[in-house]
Amino acid sequence: MQKKAIVLYSGGLDSTTCLAMARAEGFIPYALSFSYGQRHSVELEKAKAFASQIGAEKHLIVEIDLRQIGGSALTSDIEVPKGREIDDEIPITYVPARNTIFLSYALAWAEVLGAFDIYIGVNALDYSGYPDCRPEFIEAFQTMANLATKAAVEGEGRYQLHTPLLQLSKADIIRKGCELGVDYGLTHSCYDPTPDGEACGRCDSCVLRLKGFAEAGLTDPVAYAKE
Repeated sequence: MQKKAIVLYSGGLDSTTCLAMARAEGFIPYALSFSYGQRHSVELEKAKAFASQIGAEKHLIVEIDLRQIGGSALTSDIEVPKGREIDDEIPITYVPARNTIFLSYALAWAEVLGAFDIYIGVNALDYSGYPDCRPEFIEAFQTMANLATKAAVEGEGRYQLHTPLLQLSKADIIRKGCELGVDYGLTHSCYDPTPDGEACGRCDSCVLRLKGFAEAGLTDPVAYAKE
């Protein structure tokens, strides 16, 4: 019998690839997205439109207003950095505790569904330096998950966090997605899209995405704003 897996699914390049990989690895994917007050909400519209097409058995969208907390260019009126040199400094696009919050919801839904596998598309190579994308964080959360849930404590199973993209370059992620038939035209990655939903081409996320397609020898199918 196929096992269920929760897949954190933003509608972006990485999470879409992750969903396709979960399905390819034999799981029934349950996609979990968040409307959290993000300025780049066009990614959520992509997720709503294409989750089932990409292979999700069910798509759940949870609403959390992280704009009440702020502290990030993605959830407040702070300007999104453009054209910067990506380095080891944690950028202002980091959303405080975002992956901790998202994984907590994923864990709760997994327990209700009787699933013990959670996929998250974190990456420790071509990424913007977020601390909640590191292997140490994932390992710590998995340990916590097996201490904090009724299902694990009563021996029904052990929770496992799957991070298949963790050590892949963006180019390798794109190549893998193409092998699995992912249509990247159905995804969105930009932190600061135009009112028409076009990618800016200059934020960290756009820069990393464009670099990945270039290194993979492919053309990004999404629309970018003209300078």
